[in-house]
Amino acid sequence: MNSGICPKCGLPKELCICEEVAKEQQRISVKVSKRRYGKEVTVVDGLDPYEIDLEDLSKFLKGRLACGGTVKENSIELQGNHRDRVKILLSSRGYSLENIN
Repeated sequence: MNSGICPKCGLPKELCICEEVAKEQQRISVKVSKRRYGKEVTVVDGLDPYEIDLEDLSKFLKGRLACGGTVKENSIELQGNHRDRVKILLSSRGYSLENIN
């Protein structure tokens, strides 16, 4: 098999739109929860790990927000309260703002 062909849609990698279609269909929720000792954690949930690279998205968010974080069970956890900034960053990355709660 040719590595230049997308296995999902069969188009060449340069023309593949699978990830953009997946981004538009995601129903993302951004919540802030409190953990031990009153620390706040921003949780980005509702992403499909089979269509979107959660590690890459987590690395992007952590770098832009200058915070720590991790990927746990199909969700991204970021240290601190970054709810509004995460929504802006996700929309700049191609996610539909109407589908982000």
